[in-house]
Amino acid sequence: MDHGKYVFAQVSAFLPQRVFDNLINRYKGDSRVRHFTCWNQLLCMMYGQLSDKDSLSDLVLTINAHSAKAYHLGFGKGISKANLGKSNASRNCGIFQDFAYCLIADARRICMSDDVGNFSFSNSVYAFDFTTIDLCLNVFCWATFRRAKGAIKLHTQYDIRTSIPVFMHLTPATVHDVHAMDEIAYEPGSFYIFDRGYMDFERLFIIHESKSFFVIRAKNNLQFKCQYSEVVNKNTGVRCDQIEELKGFYSPFISIYLKN
Repeated sequence: MDHGKYVFAQVSAFLPQRVFDNLINRYKGDSRVRHFTCWNQLLCMMYGQLSDKDSLSDLVLTINAHSAKAYHLGFGKGISKANLGKSNASRNCGIFQDFAYCLIADARRICMSDDVGNFSFSNSVYAFDFTTIDLCLNVFCWATFRRAKGAIKLHTQYDIRTSIPVFMHLTPATVHDVHAMDEIAYEPGSFYIFDRGYMDFERLFIIHESKSFFVIRAKNNLQFKCQYSEVVNKNTGVRCDQIEELKGFYSPFISIYLKN
């Protein structure tokens, strides 16, 4: 842990503690707290993630095995599985969520300067998809998915230009994918890329009303009628550029781009 101590101290030194303190005051996170503060909790959980700990027991055991170094690492004192678990369960998660989004915004500003020249336009480009996280039903009895399986869905909005996830949303695994689209704050002029599971015309029209753009894979049963085609340079990989009208829907024309 000696080498890890110095590495972790260097990593945590980049965290803007003043921003975190402002969030604590906003949410009153340290109200009636004497020893184990929200800042201590944050650093403990960060250390658990970076050191690949499997459980709170594993994390607390490692920290207490080197208790003389706990103060210098910012973990505070009196760390136990009980008070760490109670803090995770009772304290407002908005403190850590807002802090994470502040760090994401800072990271995007830094990485955006390295993106110059990669795109011919300055608009933001986002990919949105989900992954299913399996959970043990014996431990997470609320995460029912199938009869003998528990799971949740993590929906992620990924900034393609900076390779940074900018928005995450958790839902039960039984919730359909399209409902996560309601949580996205669409930025005017930005591009959003979806898989076919997010094909929902009412929600896609909200993107259009937000003055944003979307690219989505069509379902196999999508019915449409070609109105006219534009001339394309097939050397770019685009097979055709067509203006289509959906059958059975009162909707404006849509543009279809097909690539190899």
